[in-house]
Amino acid sequence: MTIYIDAHDCHYEVQRLCTMFLRGERAPLAFGAPGEGEERFLYTGRAERDGKALLTVRARLGGSEVHRQRELPLPSGKQECERAFGQMIYELLVPMTGIRPPWGILTGIRPVKLFRARLDAGESGQEVLRYFCDGLYLSEEKARLALQTAQVQRPILRGSAPDLFSLYVSIPFCPSRCRYCSFVSHSIEQAAGLIEPYLELLERELALTAQKARESSLRLHSVYFGGGTPTTLSAAQLDRLCAAVAENFDLGGVKEYTVEAGRPDTITAEKLAVLRKAGVDRISVNPQTLQDEVLAAAGRNHTAQQTLDAFGLARQAGFPCINMDLIAGLQGDTPQGFADTLERVIALRPQNITVHALSVKRSAALGGHAGEVLIASPAAEMVALSARLLIGAGYHPYYLYRQKDTVENLENTGWCLPGYESAYNIHIMDESQTILACGAGGVTKLCRPKGTGGQEITRIFNYKYPYEYISRFEQLCARKEAVVPFFAGMEKN
Repeated sequence: MTIYIDAHDCHYEVQRLCTMFLRGERAPLAFGAPGEGEERFLYTGRAERDGKALLTVRARLGGSEVHRQRELPLPSGKQECERAFGQMIYELLVPMTGIRPPWGILTGIRPVKLFRARLDAGESGQEVLRYFCDGLYLSEEKARLALQTAQVQRPILRGSAPDLFSLYVSIPFCPSRCRYCSFVSHSIEQAAGLIEPYLELLERELALTAQKARESSLRLHSVYFGGGTPTTLSAAQLDRLCAAVAENFDLGGVKEYTVEAGRPDTITAEKLAVLRKAGVDRISVNPQTLQDEVLAAAGRNHTAQQTLDAFGLARQAGFPCINMDLIAGLQGDTPQGFADTLERVIALRPQNITVHALSVKRSAALGGHAGEVLIASPAAEMVALSARLLIGAGYHPYYLYRQKDTVENLENTGWCLPGYESAYNIHIMDESQTILACGAGGVTKLCRPKGTGGQEITRIFNYKYPYEYISRFEQLCARKEAVVPFFAGMEKN
């Protein structure tokens, strides 16, 4: 289907919303109007008439053409136009396709921020639900999920301060690459020779980053090792990396120290002892599924039993908070298999359980079969089941985000037992706290309050791939010269 844009600048939102109805079908943009006899198109146009903005949506998907029009007063901003276009597209495409996106016309990855903004403006929970369900067409289930998440986050975010920051450390290596994965990571077989030079430069970047944090009078709030799979490193390498963090940063005020161990086949008692000794208090042991045949199909070279064994080691090591990731919609999985996985994970009582909806990226091995995966997936049933079972087991949602190309246009939700909300996850989704990132693929996000309210945000991107990180390290370091000037003159709480 071709999407036509005529005399307006809402093309991004229009295209994103249309793709939610197409399940893998390409939807290129064109400017102007469709040609005579064109069979599959959606046209969006803006004109001015009698002192008003006239918005038009026309659609044809092989049958007869349908259309909607709406007038807006002048001047109408981009946000008002996006909302009107979104409502008309939704009203036309739901009956034409039979698809009803659960998040209505919302296309952004951070819907919880919108809910919390309305709560902060003084609206009641019922008023917020009515706005999103009636005006933006969210399902009641998703609206209530986002509202509850926003309510959980509010007291945690109130405790933040503009001079706090989180440290992100990237380890872009994995024992093997999963078929669904699009993260910038290298398997050990491919990149073993890069690990040592990578770690040497990472230590240098940590020292530089700590210097910039001190010069900016920033205080460390949380530490997060991600990837990749950080526990791909040996125990000695992990010890060395944790020592570099402790040597360069003041950990005295750190409220959370996470290492995303991830793959159970990389976890050993020796590595866990190193991490616990370094002060790590939150760790992820990620099964994704406990169905061995689904693990094999996904390219994860471990078994369900290895996950259970790794979890037992983490609990014996004394980590106060253990997270387990699950993926709804993996190829070959069934609602019954997912329910079995979820029930077995809940029985372990990890403090955090994160349920991801499968996202099929072009760069992943499954990317060439995106349409097939998106159409055939039972992920919506799995995600709904996870909410029922987790709430029944005493967990509540504490952070939530969406991604492009996700099966059934679903969301990723972090669930926790009361008191075990991950501050890092909440802040990264809220974009309200500075994150200083080190390592390949890391994105530093500098945040400071605006004088008129809200946040001013500047991003500094590290090179994506380990070989780029190594070969262009000096240029990468030069980018971090922007940190100190950004915070100059900022009032600290």
